[in-house]
Amino acid sequence: MKSTRAVFVAALMALSLTAAHAFDIQAHRGGRGLWPENTLQAFDQAVTLGVTTLELDIALTADDVVVVSHDMALNPDHTRDAAGTWLPTNGPLIRSLTLAQVQAYDVGRLRPGSQYAEQFATQTPKDGERIPTLAAVFALVKERRARAVRFNIETKLDPTRPDDSASPEAMVRALLAEIDRAGMADRVTIQSFDWRSLALVGQWGPTMPRAYLTTARTLKDSRWTAGLNAGDFGSTPQLVKAAAGATSGPVVWSPAGNTVTAAAVKEAHALSFQVIPWTINTRTDMASLIDLGVDGLISDFPDLLRTEVRQRGLPMLLPTQSVN
Repeated sequence: MKSTRAVFVAALMALSLTAAHAFDIQAHRGGRGLWPENTLQAFDQAVTLGVTTLELDIALTADDVVVVSHDMALNPDHTRDAAGTWLPTNGPLIRSLTLAQVQAYDVGRLRPGSQYAEQFATQTPKDGERIPTLAAVFALVKERRARAVRFNIETKLDPTRPDDSASPEAMVRALLAEIDRAGMADRVTIQSFDWRSLALVGQWGPTMPRAYLTTARTLKDSRWTAGLNAGDFGSTPQLVKAAAGATSGPVVWSPAGNTVTAAAVKEAHALSFQVIPWTINTRTDMASLIDLGVDGLISDFPDLLRTEVRQRGLPMLLPTQSVN
């Protein structure tokens, strides 16, 4: 009869193999088409749904706490103050607020009548949700025992607006320290449109997977690509290869979904990159990109993506798959 420890180890190995070969279903901002974006509610529900990866964004507060937010300034489309009043315009920069000040705001509901609320009319609100710390997200997933779930963490930086956030150096140092404290180094990918931060990850955490986000706009401006000129390379995969250098960690190319071609996917795979496009929200687009051979998709509607992947018979994690 196998010991309890032997059964546990075997189950953990099976989960690791499943996760490694599963089509990567990434819940964009925790699945903002379904739940309030980048909140503990969203991440908890996404784990229950059975996503492979929680995709999220980070910022640094004035007291250097890593918090989960897509916006560098408080967003009036989903932010109310302590009195329950909607912000009339963009709020203060997160970098200018302490953690206590950031968490005084409620981000659990979309502003009625806003374009955002119209776009995500299916989102279920949860009043009282606060901008969480990254540490709290890690703790939630540990509490759920969702050991197969990964994290795709975007450093929210804009090289054209350097005063709106922490510096790349400060942000990456704080992020790597938080990952280390949580013991999550083997479950995290760090992504960014601002490739300066990815270069720093390559120096300070060389085995950490990095995802190079691209749009047509950022590829035209070398400030986003860490000084590299896209026109000097024959293709975007070749540009990503040059940016990644002789890295020891896995490399992912994450292009905008409408820019992906079969030839580009094939070339990226030949360079040993995964291709995980963003942000894909319709079954038609999901099907088209899966047909091109991508390795995963980032979606606001991970429920639709799970359905598409399941109907195709692709390997994926079971809902709330864990080791107890």
